[in-house]
Amino acid sequence: MSTPAMDLAGTVTLVTGASSGIGEATARALAARGTTVALTARRKDRLETVSAAVRSSGGVAHVFPADLTANGEAVSLVDRVLAETGRLDILVNAAGVMLVGPALDAPADEWQRNVDLNVSALLNLTHAALPHLVAAARDQGRGVADLVNISSVAGRQAIGGAAVYSATKFAVTAFSEALRQELAAQHVRVSSVEPGAVDTELTDHIRDGVREHNQAWYASFETLRPEDIADAIAYVVTRPRHVALSQLLVRPTEQT
Repeated sequence: MSTPAMDLAGTVTLVTGASSGIGEATARALAARGTTVALTARRKDRLETVSAAVRSSGGVAHVFPADLTANGEAVSLVDRVLAETGRLDILVNAAGVMLVGPALDAPADEWQRNVDLNVSALLNLTHAALPHLVAAARDQGRGVADLVNISSVAGRQAIGGAAVYSATKFAVTAFSEALRQELAAQHVRVSSVEPGAVDTELTDHIRDGVREHNQAWYASFETLRPEDIADAIAYVVTRPRHVALSQLLVRPTEQT
């Protein structure tokens, strides 16, 4: 007998990186399951396009442009979401960069950008959101709240040529597990989803001379689509209250 999925109607989900890739696909997938989606990323025009697509499919979406690497932006974002929607039940930290390449002669700003968005922004937004997730689990009808952090296969196996990126994703996985232990008794489920190679625009941001090699590797097998990861996230947050998926590794079938 299969376990029925949890209804997301009446909930509010904040999705970072919602202007493209996994974030956009996740916003669409969760909106289709009944949650109101709060969309955030730097590119307002892209967020408006995603919001229009959600609304045309019968969903509810709100747009909150933000640069989460900016000081104080995480708190401001959460305040704006609460002011407009009144609650926060699910946070999906999908924003990130994948600036990879050999460590020798790598631009120092690439390393910093990996850390700023993949780690610092995620920590700051999680810190701002946690009290509201705890309150939602305690006070709202669903009786549970969800925090989903997008890590990577590179967050469980270090990869040469991606040292700092791997370090940031190891940090996300470790943070998620420690936080899960702290919040389990309060029914805030903390999950890390660890994708393998996904066909997104992340590879476009890699520096010249490295990007071409990386894109050729992606082209050598059938990669995942953003919708595949969105489907996994939707599965995580619609489990019954007593079921928590703490880590979910999703690889393309052909990826070794």
